[in-house]
Amino acid sequence: MKIKFLIIFLIGIILLGCAGVGSKGLVGTGVSVAFDPRTVGTQIDDSIMQKTISTKILAKNKKYFLSIKTKVLDGRIFITGKVDNPEEKLQITKLAWETKGARSVRNDIKIKEKFNFKQSAKDVLITSQLRTALIINKNIKATNYQIDTYKKKIYIYGIALTSDEKELVISEAKEILDVEDVIASILLLEDLRIQRE
Repeated sequence: MKIKFLIIFLIGIILLGCAGVGSKGLVGTGVSVAFDPRTVGTQIDDSIMQKTISTKILAKNKKYFLSIKTKVLDGRIFITGKVDNPEEKLQITKLAWETKGARSVRNDIKIKEKFNFKQSAKDVLITSQLRTALIINKNIKATNYQIDTYKKKIYIYGIALTSDEKELVISEAKEILDVEDVIASILLLEDLRIQRE
């Protein structure tokens, strides 16, 4: 009886671990499981891929722990962050492509420059303003999007339920003061490999 309970308990912990990564991702905000239009199987596959690519990147160099962020949606890998030189950027791209199940790789890694507190603060403010705008807009599932801002350029990753929602998200981003560019990697529900039934 105790062994049966222990096995069920361990399976529960493993499943919760997978769901936790699927809802928040390795680096924090991400697509919420509650509103995620992907099937549970696809979410788990993406979660495993995300852990795999993150582990590969960390194994290459531990300094990437805070400087590189990855997100996997439907087998598509998105990478943001900063590295010291172009060779490192290429190495990380190669690692991402070598990940089993990768359908595409979008590498938005920037080469490091001298730290600018004013610029960093502005980027944080832009991200916060967009996050708030998405939450307030009732026609947008804000939990389905991840936002990164670098040098007044907004990078948006996520899944839109409709093309109208995708356009709304991009429009909200473009309305924020001081934004120079909006790079949207937003997948439509209809474009996903496997849709929730």
